[in-house]
Amino acid sequence: MSLTLRTRRSRVLAGGTLVAALGTAGVLGTVSANAESPRSRPAASAAPAADASGRDTTTTTHLTTAAAIRAAQAALDAAHRAHQNVSVAVVDRDGRTLVTLRGDGAGPQSYESAVKKAYTAVSWNAPTSALVKRLDSAPTLKDIPGTLFLAGGAPVTAKGAPVAAVGVAGAPSGDQDEMFAKAGVAALGR
Repeated sequence: MSLTLRTRRSRVLAGGTLVAALGTAGVLGTVSANAESPRSRPAASAAPAADASGRDTTTTTHLTTAAAIRAAQAALDAAHRAHQNVSVAVVDRDGRTLVTLRGDGAGPQSYESAVKKAYTAVSWNAPTSALVKRLDSAPTLKDIPGTLFLAGGAPVTAKGAPVAAVGVAGAPSGDQDEMFAKAGVAALGR
């Protein structure tokens, strides 16, 4: 009886291996067939290209890299004039980091804090100092990954919509961090 059971298992395993091998060969054949050069394929009538209508798409505005660098440098310069050692981050509308600058003597925690402050500001299109006040009524906001509810982040808007944010960390107070972040935002208006 155990001999029969082993034989069935062997058949099932062998059958499964065969199916897997055939599946792999089919995929390889498909990849090989699709790897042909366009010249070797016969001309066929092309399917019409799908074109989404205007009501099915949106257009967004993004901050350029040059503008992000200008904003970060302006924030760092404002901190330097105030004799503060800070880190500055500029993120895009999606919260992705565009540029970071770590000033001479800035603390190791300031780099990540600046990025998180900028991310928080762009996520809610509000200065992080205003968002700190929201924690009284919604304390779980601070649990959202990647956010930091401390003053020092300022949003950048274009055409009424958030397009980026500047975050600063490392000064003795969040109010100073935010003042430097706002200097970075102001540099974009020139």
